[in-house]
Amino acid sequence: MTIERISCAPGDSNNEDLVAVFETDGLLDLLVVDGATSVADRDYADTGSGDVAWFVQSFASELGKTIDAARSQADSLRLAIDAVRRMYAELTAGQDVPLYAHPLAALTWIRIRHLPDALDLSLYCLGDCKALAIDGAGAVTDLDPYENPFETVVQDAVAQLAAHGVLDPKERLQRLLPLLRERREAQHAAPAPAVLCLAPQGEFGARERSLRLPPDTAVLAMSDGFYRLVDPYGLMTWDELARRCRVEGLASLMRELRAFETARAGAAAPAVKNADDASAILWTPQASRLDQRGPRAPTAEDHP
Repeated sequence: MTIERISCAPGDSNNEDLVAVFETDGLLDLLVVDGATSVADRDYADTGSGDVAWFVQSFASELGKTIDAARSQADSLRLAIDAVRRMYAELTAGQDVPLYAHPLAALTWIRIRHLPDALDLSLYCLGDCKALAIDGAGAVTDLDPYENPFETVVQDAVAQLAAHGVLDPKERLQRLLPLLRERREAQHAAPAPAVLCLAPQGEFGARERSLRLPPDTAVLAMSDGFYRLVDPYGLMTWDELARRCRVEGLASLMRELRAFETARAGAAAPAVKNADDASAILWTPQASRLDQRGPRAPTAEDHP
């Protein structure tokens, strides 16, 4: 078994993504959390790293305390977010925090149990991270088919701005703030939130799925900043991305992503930001005929 993970921000900005691995009582839990870029004028809980980075790091820390083989993923997550909410309330006490300023995130949480002749997977997904499986022969399965309907709205708005000559990312963000803030308020106020938020008004509207896969299947989870290689850049297909991650390693694909973004700097971007935090985790249970690469020297992009 091998676990490879990577997470980095573009340039010198704070990384608001997080990848984590928890091993408890025979369970292996893989977690990718993608913090949503703040649309507030300032930070309220953490003026150093920023509220979003504080949120994803605090959540992962609290989640690690709640994971138990006898507890469901939904129950563990709710305990963790309740603890984070109490912490946030203490840190922001006395401040008037707009609802759109409350941090939120997307996450994909994959729980793996080993059976004698199969892998038992349980998925708990909020937002637009991605999870793929690659079997020993290279066949790729989308474990959580999902398309974010709001992304089309954002891309259309960005395209309209570009058509009017608005290419600077800072100016683009300012023009889009009313739309983005309205969206954040709606997400926080939803009766069954589809993203990870501080104060859910009801049960989370998570996409939950259980399935069994062949024992030689690898699992890849990633944030939308990493899978820009497929959507929206179109540099490869989902199948190609998954297979190349397994054969070449995550750092190779990260270098390709950043090189493409650097080369197209100044061009009209298909998203609010020209580049985003990017994270991925690849779990490989055992060698297959796909795994032909030799030992790879660690790079500065790899994070343990």
